[in-house]
Amino acid sequence: MITLTETATSKVGQLLQAEGAEDLALRVAVRPGGCSGFSYEMFFDGDFAADDSVTNFGDDGKVRVVVDAASAQLLEGATLDYKDGLEQSGFAVTNPNATRSCGCGQSFS
Repeated sequence: MITLTETATSKVGQLLQAEGAEDLALRVAVRPGGCSGFSYEMFFDGDFAADDSVTNFGDDGKVRVVVDAASAQLLEGATLDYKDGLEQSGFAVTNPNATRSCGCGQSFS
């Protein structure tokens, strides 16, 4: 299962609050495609399947992350971080299962 850094947890919580959708969860998935074979997909979702893994983050546990069974295998040990700087801005996944990734960091194999 993927874990969130404190910075990512805070940012996801802010986005959920801004959307007025605190009952939703951040779905993190791996899909075929991208220049290296697989790509990451993230969106807010309220529709869960029976085999989805749901994990709560944050002191209050209000930030939920949901991962489908197929993606969970590829995201085992991965970390989602959020950076807000001049050089980098946005969410980034560090995945120990990725043997190769593209220059943009959005796809891996």
